[in-house]
Amino acid sequence: MEKSHRVAIVQMKSSTDKTENLRISLDFVKEGARRKAGLICFPEFQMAFSSAKQSSKQLTNIAESATNGNFIVKLCSAARRCKINIVATIYEKSDEPSFERVYDTAVLINNRGSIVSRYRKVHLYDALGFKESLKLMAGNSIEQPNTSSTGTIGLMICYDIRFPEISRILAVQGAEILAAPSAWVQGVMKEEHWVTLLKARSIENGLYMMAPDQVGNIFSGRSMVIDPFGSVILDMGNREGMEVIDIDISRVQSVRKSLPLLKNRRNDVYRKHLSAFT
Repeated sequence: MEKSHRVAIVQMKSSTDKTENLRISLDFVKEGARRKAGLICFPEFQMAFSSAKQSSKQLTNIAESATNGNFIVKLCSAARRCKINIVATIYEKSDEPSFERVYDTAVLINNRGSIVSRYRKVHLYDALGFKESLKLMAGNSIEQPNTSSTGTIGLMICYDIRFPEISRILAVQGAEILAAPSAWVQGVMKEEHWVTLLKARSIENGLYMMAPDQVGNIFSGRSMVIDPFGSVILDMGNREGMEVIDIDISRVQSVRKSLPLLKNRRNDVYRKHLSAFT
């Protein structure tokens, strides 16, 4: 039996003005609901673009609480009013007020307006000439996937895509959809890496990848949805906006049945090599 769900994916060019970015986000939520989407996913840095010239202190000044800050509170209200699940991202203030770095946080809000998951990006992009750790703090936990009206959703963020461990953990824990809000920086081979990695994470785990991306500024766009067999069912290219598509959650189980990669794992062998992860 098909379990079709309509989902929306947003490709934004966030400005440095978080008030304007919130206004745009709320408009997208209303539009997604009008088009009967049950889930809308926003990219990383939805709250604001942080340029290289912006100091860590300046970024800290715009960060908010992930539970009662204005940005999230307004999105929760919109989710409840529009009856839509939302994957949003914010700069989250540290629990220590004196810290001048922030968390890069993804939040899953259900269609009743409640926060059901908060994931702080584990892998910071200290690579290829960038050093996110100058402004950001790394999270230290992977959040359990959460059941929603659109399927079971696991959260990861951007650079996490390059580390197969996190997507495998979420898949084993029951994720049918991996939402990976991203701000993928332009560069040599970067788009090729983006597409290849998203396909690999989908294929090896037999699930949907939903990867909304920033576009413009220094980012590459190409927001994508990949099905559990690795087929690209959405590629937004370099245009700003929102796309709404239907996904069939029953395809997750049918693909995993015909290509049983999770079932065929050899944990008895892997356990002998746990020292490789220390």
